[in-house]
Amino acid sequence: MSSTVSYWILNSARNSIATLQGGRRLYSRYISNRNKLKWRLFSRVPPTLNSSPCGGFSLCKAYRHTSTEEDDFHLQLSPEQINEVLRAGESTHKILDLESRVPNSVLRFESNQLAANSPVEDRRGVASCLQTNGLMFGIFDGHGGHACAQAVSERLFYYVAVSLMSHQTLEHMEGAMESMKPLLPILHWLKHPGDSIYKDVTSVHLDHLRVYWQELLDLHMEMGLSIEEALMYSFQRLDSDISLEIQAPLEDEVTKNLSLQVAFSGATACMAHVDGIHLHVANAGDCRAILGVQEDNGMWSCLPLTRDHNAWNQAELSRLKREHPESEDRTIIMEDRLLGVLIPCRAFGDVQLKWSKELQRSILERGFNTEALNIYQFTPPHYYTPPYLTAEPEVTYHRLRPQDKFLVLASDGLWDMLSNEDVVRLVVGHLAEADWHKTDLAQRPANLGLMQSLLLQRKASGLHEADQNAATRLIRHAIGNNEYGEMEAERLAAMLTLPEDLARMYRDDITVTVVYFNSESIGAYYKGG
Repeated sequence: MSSTVSYWILNSARNSIATLQGGRRLYSRYISNRNKLKWRLFSRVPPTLNSSPCGGFSLCKAYRHTSTEEDDFHLQLSPEQINEVLRAGESTHKILDLESRVPNSVLRFESNQLAANSPVEDRRGVASCLQTNGLMFGIFDGHGGHACAQAVSERLFYYVAVSLMSHQTLEHMEGAMESMKPLLPILHWLKHPGDSIYKDVTSVHLDHLRVYWQELLDLHMEMGLSIEEALMYSFQRLDSDISLEIQAPLEDEVTKNLSLQVAFSGATACMAHVDGIHLHVANAGDCRAILGVQEDNGMWSCLPLTRDHNAWNQAELSRLKREHPESEDRTIIMEDRLLGVLIPCRAFGDVQLKWSKELQRSILERGFNTEALNIYQFTPPHYYTPPYLTAEPEVTYHRLRPQDKFLVLASDGLWDMLSNEDVVRLVVGHLAEADWHKTDLAQRPANLGLMQSLLLQRKASGLHEADQNAATRLIRHAIGNNEYGEMEAERLAAMLTLPEDLARMYRDDITVTVVYFNSESIGAYYKGG
């Protein structure tokens, strides 16, 4: 991409923004170029930037960035600066065996995140469940703010872990609470850069988690729920608690305001639980999980583990129509959005698409400063029979095999730009390049063509050194590839230099986790080792 085209990205974006002043609220109104914004604020669509049929509007406040008004705005970043931006959110963890006699089926994982919104609305989480030795990985894609994604990323794993506890363990937990003794450890968190905790409301969340495990105790199940049941119930129970917490009387102002922000924003979620050869994936929304598989003949393929819950999923359309009167068949999905406003058809929070109009009104009339809290108040046309949105996940089970090499979980910001096959190809290329560098120089085949190809690829990417993290490689190609799938250094620099009020027009927040499996330990399970 030439410098002229790079500047066109900025100029066309700047010229397409129409600022609307409503009271004290200033919105930016535009059409998305390459990705589909989750929320739409206005019904009238301005002229598009190109022939893309996908349009949308920003939910959050957006203010004009002064640098776009200046003639001396610089797009160019050096390769070192590009790498610094792309690698700021990297994390890599090697998984140690929880029991020395049982090798873990997960070798390591690599993760990264690149923001488009300010602040970033995606979240991610990784933790080991200390009661089951299972590993949990999660991607949480927020919309309408980051509050709901933050809450789900901090709380969902606890609900799953409690669901998997035996009756005896739950009794120990309840006994400790009653006698005010320390609780048994539930999770071991593996933190990422920028992770944070809302410490002010931890006690409120624990109270609701306790109510959940008390109800599980009443079921008198000696061994706890199955993984499928735990995932299914945990998603729905947490979403129910998010809804109920703001309906209950809360005296603390911080807790009350945050609970409102969590309930009125939203988040899609994709979560994987890995225990030995057993892989379960729960998905609600349009995050996605895929497996990279290497067949016995050496060929690579992609195995999707989730289905996007949106208007392009015919099964999802049929579900929505079954749950609402036939008279609403034409209004449930309009312009490929739920009620014309939201792309994902499953999500946490978003109570404005779940509660009755009367309940919404009664909650918002309690004296909240909804303007200061940036609460989105909007009832879509044809809002007759709520709830229209659910957090019920689809749960997929896969029995891991030695040929299953890696798992990729990512928010839709990645999948808007790259296909499943593109992602597998890029991770495989990353692994091949890593193996090439690990091989001793004397042992490398004298393949000058391959060496020249690697050098040309690196030069085209504007790199001095290869990415050590596969998630970074995926993000780099997601925003730097042209329409032919080729990396262009100038395009990459332009996409990373866009000001905050323009970046969201061309890309979404992107969050990626790549999990690598231990083929030898997985094979040992089948051999009885």
